[in-house]
Amino acid sequence: MLNETTKSQNAQGFARLDAENFPQFEKGWVWLVGAGPGAPGLMSLLAYHAMQNCDVVVYDALVNPDILNWVRAGTELEYAGKRGGRPSHTQTDISLRLIELAKEGKRVLRLKGGDPFMFGRGGEESQTLAKHGVLFRIVPGISSGIGGLAYAGIPATHRDTNHAVIFLTGHDATGKMPANVNWPAVAMAAPVIVMYMAVKNLGEIATALMAGGRPADNPVTLVSNASMPHQQVHSTTLAEAGEFVKLKEPPTPAIVVVGHASDWREILDWYKAELKENKIG
Repeated sequence: MLNETTKSQNAQGFARLDAENFPQFEKGWVWLVGAGPGAPGLMSLLAYHAMQNCDVVVYDALVNPDILNWVRAGTELEYAGKRGGRPSHTQTDISLRLIELAKEGKRVLRLKGGDPFMFGRGGEESQTLAKHGVLFRIVPGISSGIGGLAYAGIPATHRDTNHAVIFLTGHDATGKMPANVNWPAVAMAAPVIVMYMAVKNLGEIATALMAGGRPADNPVTLVSNASMPHQQVHSTTLAEAGEFVKLKEPPTPAIVVVGHASDWREILDWYKAELKENKIG
């Protein structure tokens, strides 16, 4: 009779992973897992492993529904989405629910779009879990501010364009432009600025950046629904960004890129129509 090692060696494709020594998903634990920017194929092996071994999935609004089709049959699914300007769960409610489920002895998968620690409130949730004595694991995901840009042919860094990049959020807890960001400093601190959740306040942000010395003709690129078949890419300038958003109403979620990293898109725009037909990514 073949042992597990031999079976794994003889298997082909993804079946070779079945006998691998993945970390045990224990009862009473919470795994905070990044689902990536959207395309199911961009999830990690650990993320998929967690989906096959959890008892309940508490998922965000930005998680592609197709990803939930890969969850083991019989697993509970709980929606805990937060979208700006819409009725949604509070962060406190979500964190307390994770604790409640873990205290029931369930294996809890907290599935978040992108990466849990990149503007995903994963730090807040894991901090609350730690305070209540709930054990947890962090499974990083591909952030839309890097991986999503790659699907638009925009390298976050490039030796001929920028050796530094700033990542920031475009709104605070109230939904307004963050007041605690030093916008004049940000304006000139890096050649490329990547902004999450910034479409609503883009006009104000653009004004602040120009007031800080950023050139008015600096390119601004918006990548909506990155890595998804319905991905859209829009281009404008810093001076025209606010009016552009008002007139075009680009879909969200979207990543906003300020700077000349988008110049490479003309050459690197690889995610064409025929590739978008494959929903896996």
